[in-house]
Amino acid sequence: MLKRLKKTAKTTLLCTLAVGMTLAFSSGAWAKEVKTGHASYRTVVEVEDWGATITKVIVDLDKPVPKDAITRHTFKVHVKRSDNRLANTFIEEGERKVTKAYVSDKNGRPVKQTGRYVVLEMEIGPDLTLGSAMYYDNEGSGFNAWNDNQYTITQQKDITTDSGTISGLKVDTSAGQARELVDEFTTGKASYDGVTFTYADYTPAKDKGKNPLVIWLHGGGEGGTDPTIPISANKAVNLASEDIQSYFDGAYVLAPQAPTFWMDGFTGFGDGTSKYETALMSLIKDYVSQNKDIDTNRIYIGGNSNGGYMTLLMIRDYKDYFAAAMVVCEALKDSLITDEQINGMKDLPIWFVAAKTDTLVPPDDHTVPTYNRLVNAGAQDVHLSLFDKVADTSGLYKKSDGTPYEYTGHSSWIYVHNNEVSRVINGKNITLMQWLASKSLD
Repeated sequence: MLKRLKKTAKTTLLCTLAVGMTLAFSSGAWAKEVKTGHASYRTVVEVEDWGATITKVIVDLDKPVPKDAITRHTFKVHVKRSDNRLANTFIEEGERKVTKAYVSDKNGRPVKQTGRYVVLEMEIGPDLTLGSAMYYDNEGSGFNAWNDNQYTITQQKDITTDSGTISGLKVDTSAGQARELVDEFTTGKASYDGVTFTYADYTPAKDKGKNPLVIWLHGGGEGGTDPTIPISANKAVNLASEDIQSYFDGAYVLAPQAPTFWMDGFTGFGDGTSKYETALMSLIKDYVSQNKDIDTNRIYIGGNSNGGYMTLLMIRDYKDYFAAAMVVCEALKDSLITDEQINGMKDLPIWFVAAKTDTLVPPDDHTVPTYNRLVNAGAQDVHLSLFDKVADTSGLYKKSDGTPYEYTGHSSWIYVHNNEVSRVINGKNITLMQWLASKSLD
């Protein structure tokens, strides 16, 4: 009896040990730790309504992990923003909220089984400045520039793989940045009579037909020598989007950059002249001659604010060269335009856009009287979209009272680049881009 009890106790002990070991292995307590090599991250920039924003980081773990091994709580993300143009280069730092996480391939596409990359999507919004990829130097140069964003991605939860457990990762090595749509543009430089321009340009897919050209002139904060700034600070990059390109069946986009401001005149700032005007026209003509498939009957010009000012000068002085113009929150005072100049422009298709809440260039001093004078002069294809305010239309961003987020009234270019400007023409609702694409010199 005693012998049988000892045997039973021994069997029970062995079973207990076996179960314990099984639980230990299944819980990962004794799991092998996986050593990773050189983990790094890449940032992804998208141009939102309010400007260039880092929307996600793609972390290279250097080891494959199952697709279900990651949650939005696996990592925390810290960023430090700085700008070397500033005397005190530090801007701000803090934690960014991860809203979504998934295992991906190198390009950030979700995988079906395993992958060595992890995408961390982060909360963004017009007032969440930690996500900003640019900084506006309001007290110095008066220009936007790409700022330095240093990320530190720290692991918070273990990652279980078939090879073992990954833990304790701290990733702070940058492997570069991808800028959606922006990277589809090329950049160049050209000089005319002592004036050197930089520019960004987009080339549509080659076909056997002719392609129109859309010229965009930037606002006051986008001058300088980095031509990616004019297309990224105010969403002009969207002119290369699939949606807008579809109206033109593929269009060239040319975004010249002034070294300073288009409004730098010969006698003063915004005096109704520009020291860059002649050189800009030379750049445009050279660009057209270098791209033989540009349809010279379908060259369109537009711009916002400081660029709207320059747009009016260009169609005033070269009215027979352009097929149509879009003039957005323009900064050329109506008092600087003569009746003779109004008569010279009245036959050119023009679409003005502004908002009543614009206090920087009040429409009543700029856009509205100029539009009214053109109409009174007999203009048949001149339009005005005067918005009450500039508000979010995506439904994603709201004020504390639940109403749509409101941008400054000067930001009416948001409606233009989202192609949310429209009106009824000849009984049909026509968008600005649809209207623009229909215009031709012949």
